[in-house]
Amino acid sequence: MKSLLTALSIALAAALGVAGCASSPENKRDAGQFTDDAALTAKVKTAIATDVGARAASAINVETFKGVVQLSGFVDNKEMADRAVAAARKVGGVQNLKNDLRLKAS
Repeated sequence: MKSLLTALSIALAAALGVAGCASSPENKRDAGQFTDDAALTAKVKTAIATDVGARAASAINVETFKGVVQLSGFVDNKEMADRAVAAARKVGGVQNLKNDLRLKAS
């Protein structure tokens, strides 16, 4: 009996844990939105490479979720970060931009 209660407790805890991990609707994308975000990411990456240079672009991570673009990574100086942000903002389809770029330590 005790092992049955233990097994039921474990099963209940696992079920609740899985239910707690379920995504809310605002955190989901359909296939079309996923494709749009991937295309937008590529356009932003290309714009940064064109305006700032391929070396800088390779150090900048670009992620997109429902038109919101996030830049992260380390850049050599503030001017490079500002130019990357400006290049990303110019791309059509960018609804919002999160700048998480950091300057490399001197």
